[in-house]
Amino acid sequence: MARQIGIPRQSFSWKRPIGAVDGGARHSRPNEGSVALDGAKKLRALAKPSLVLSATCLFIHLIVNNQYGVFRDELYFIVCGQHPAWGYVDQPPLVPLIAGVSHAFFGTALLPLRLAAALAMTATVGLTAEFARILGGGRFAQGLSGLAVLVAPIFLADGLLLTTDFLQALTWLGCSWCLVRLAQTRNERWWIAFGAIVGVSLLSKYLIVFYLIGLAVGVVATPLRRSLFQPWLYVGAAIAFVIVGPNVFWQAQLGWPFIEVGKAAAGWKNTALSPLSFFGQQVQIVGPAVAPVWLASLWSFSFRPAPSQLRVFPIAYAVMVALFLVLHGKAYYIAAIYPTLLAGGAVAVEAWIAKPRLRWTAIGIVGGAGALSMPFVLPILSPDQTVAYSRALGSSPSSYGVERIPQGVLPQHLADMFGWREMAAKVAGVYQALPPAERVKAVFFGRNYGEAAAIDVYGPALHGPPAISGHNNYFLWGPKGHDGSVVIIVGGDRARLSKVFGSIEIAGRIDSRFALPNETNIPIYVLREPREPLSALWPTLKHYE
Repeated sequence: MARQIGIPRQSFSWKRPIGAVDGGARHSRPNEGSVALDGAKKLRALAKPSLVLSATCLFIHLIVNNQYGVFRDELYFIVCGQHPAWGYVDQPPLVPLIAGVSHAFFGTALLPLRLAAALAMTATVGLTAEFARILGGGRFAQGLSGLAVLVAPIFLADGLLLTTDFLQALTWLGCSWCLVRLAQTRNERWWIAFGAIVGVSLLSKYLIVFYLIGLAVGVVATPLRRSLFQPWLYVGAAIAFVIVGPNVFWQAQLGWPFIEVGKAAAGWKNTALSPLSFFGQQVQIVGPAVAPVWLASLWSFSFRPAPSQLRVFPIAYAVMVALFLVLHGKAYYIAAIYPTLLAGGAVAVEAWIAKPRLRWTAIGIVGGAGALSMPFVLPILSPDQTVAYSRALGSSPSSYGVERIPQGVLPQHLADMFGWREMAAKVAGVYQALPPAERVKAVFFGRNYGEAAAIDVYGPALHGPPAISGHNNYFLWGPKGHDGSVVIIVGGDRARLSKVFGSIEIAGRIDSRFALPNETNIPIYVLREPREPLSALWPTLKHYE
């Protein structure tokens, strides 16, 4: 029998993994021994890697997700959720809906706000281990793959915050599951589940479109192409469109603003990465200790996999890498494919490593490296302790090279949980200090949606001003009837402001040690004597990115 290069062909067999319990009672009578055996089977079932690791994931996030404060984007999603729509300039409707409902019932409590993210990542960890199982992996492969997802920095962050990425890893893995089951069973109806998963994923973020492009190339290049001549693929596509259709029509009616947002990101906001830098970012976001596992997957899926349909995954990976390099996509845009690759790589590693001692060593390396990196990603320590921990390990804050903004003393996703409530309190103080006649007219103008959303979310309890902004969906909500005669703003170029307002007064200062540099150590201005009405100025304030 022919053997594949480097990895035994049977490593991706669809047969039951060696060592699986097959019933156990064939040669024994129903006595105490069989009862004991049944009990052992139940304990073994409860100790399945997928159950143990998913429970561990949920426990971690329930403990740490209520630390620090509300993240910049979470504040924005809350406000978007208070303006229900089929879509928004920069995202589909699902995440704002979740954030808006959470805020309506629980205010700014962090655990309810982030529960959906924690549950999605819990499911991703468990499903990754089960995906390794259907690829033919035993308990070691299941445990290694699930653990690798559990401790990967990018997935720890996805389970921490309610962002538009919270469903991506789970839905991409769900699509991969459908394709593998399609290859195993030749049941074309798996495209129905595939389409439903795609539709739900598109309601949270449009990113899965790039995975679909990569998979489309892979389908054409592998025996999966037979599905092109069957109706079920098109039924699945129709289901996906029915789910996401209202959002597509919303975007179309507004002139596809999301495309304008994407062009801004590709044109100047995102850091342009070389192929080597892009690869280095992949190693960083998933974890250096885990890199050999997904690299093994690319190898094993590419060279004579059984069945050959599995080549669809490395092909999709290569297509996406090429697209994101050309389009200056952020390094983490490709991250959602890694649970698929980690499951396949774990099966390959299991085939290579037979000795239990070496297997436990591999588990220890992955788990130990993950535990070492957790304080950089999760709010496990106090901010001061996190800074000290970084310095002790000789590390510096990183945004994974995704945006051209200065970094502070904390990693960007942690720093963006600080300063917002304090900003709202100081702006409210400036607002309350205005003469009554000015206070009636005054409005806060946010340079970005984070500032405006902080005032909208925290401001009412502090008796602060209403907020407007030209950034993303705030632009569509307009000036809300304000004439611009009195405007409060934090930061900004004074020379540019003087071209629009005749009077500029410094009324306070924002100072938050752990916030990002562009949101701290900046003045609070009160602007008066506008040179033209805000309604006339508004079209020039549009800021999509």
